[in-house]
Parts: sequence; C-alpha cells; structure tokens
Amino acid sequence: MIGAIAGDIIGSRFEGQAGPSTDFALFHPDCRFTDDTVCSLAVADALMGAKDFAPRLRAFVRRHPDRGYGGMFIDWAFADTMGPYGSWGNGAPMRVAAVGWLAKDDAEAAELAASQAAVNHNHPEAMSAAQAVAVAIFLLRKREPVTAVRERLTRDFGYDLTAAGAFVRGGFDVSAAGTVPPAVAAAFEAADWETAVRTAVCLGGDTDTLACITGAVAEAIHGVTAEISTATRNYLTEDLRAVLNRFEAFVGSL
Repeated sequence: MIGAIAGDIIGSRFEGQAGPSTDFALFHPDCRFTDDTVCSLAVADALMGAKDFAPRLRAFVRRHPDRGYGGMFIDWAFADTMGPYGSWGNGAPMRVAAVGWLAKDDAEAAELAASQAAVNHNHPEAMSAAQAVAVAIFLLRKREPVTAVRERLTRDFGYDLTAAGAFVRGGFDVSAAGTVPPAVAAAFEAADWETAVRTAVCLGGDTDTLACITGAVAEAIHGVTAEISTATRNYLTEDLRAVLNRFEAFVGSL
C-alpha cells in the first residue's frame, strides 16, 4: 500500500507532461497526494470492515474533494443515489492495491478487485484491469517469480507486458487498458522499487496513476525503503496516515 501512495505522490507533479529526465528528485514541494491515494485508502478501509466500497469511497472523497478526480466520478461521489456509469478509466486499477494484500487467494483477489471497480467503473476493461493488478500483487507477495506472474497476466488478461510492447505509448491515456500494461511492465522490468517508479514517471502522461500502479506492484516484489515510507507519510493528512497505519497493522496481523 505504501508503494502505491508513494508512487502517486512522486508522480503527481509531472501529470500531463512528456516525462522528466530519469534523475528527477523523488520528493519535491510541488508533490502532493491525489485521488489515487484517497481512493486506495478508501478501498483499504472498506476491506478492513464491511467491504462497503461505494459508501467508503464517497466518504473519503467528500473529506478530500480537491484531489484531481474525474468529472463523472466526482459527480458520483457526491450523489448517494447515483449508480455505476460504465467507466473504462484507470480509476479502477489505481485504487486496488489493498486487495492484493488482504485477499486469501488469487480467486478472491480477482473477485474483490471486480467488486470494488463495479461500484462505478463497471466497464469490462476497467474491471479486468483492476483484477490484473490485484492478482499480480497477491502472487508477487506470495513470492511467485516475476516471469511466472507475467505469463499469468498475459494469458488471463491478454496484456503485452514486454518492455518493447508495453512502453509504446502516446499522449495522455486515462483508460484502464492503456494504463495497466506499461505500469505493470515498469515494475516487472526494474531491479528495485525506485527504478520501477522512475520508469513509470518518465513515460509521461498520467504519471501519478502510472506510478501509483507501478509502485503498488513493485512493492510486492521489492518492498519499500524506510526512507521512502517516511517521506511519503509526511505528505499525508492525519486521517489518511491513520488509515495507512491501521492497514499495515492489519496486514501484519494476518
């Protein structure tokens, strides 16, 4: 979870740009947590309770309303009676990290990933992308080899997760199907967490979400250093830090 949040914060200041040089400073005064962090922690909070994804997402967004949400999503978050609206966007996979850590097996990871997506991002591509990220995190934290996980996602979800295929991107892509392959490939290709996130940010475009997903998957492979964890927490509000701390304690107790 800390890997996803750190990626979001690190990528936030480059969103919509072509991508910086690889030696950019990870943390900067212009960095901030975005909708990726708010929604990731909302899903985590729901998973530690009644799995009431829609009410928890709405509650968290209403506490942090100015964090770069999409137009349809923010309308949904402030309308208690609004149902899912068929979004194919990357909001479903970017908030799913907690599922990979709390699911009891890969089948439950896929089920919960789809459930949290379906409250608004109920397009098949968005739900499938969320499942791919959650299953990857689950398998990797269980120490499945990266090569085996890459083969599994390629077989089950049809993604090209080779560097040559996944990194061929152009423009600002907010689709789930266009975001997950390069984000996951960046994690698979890197020798450590930091290199993975730098690779994702340097792709440009929707850098906070790319780095959020990359950071989530890379954490399951490499972990996150204490230095990066501490720096990340400094950007969070007290209420979000409390959820993160509770989540980490919850995972540690399993």
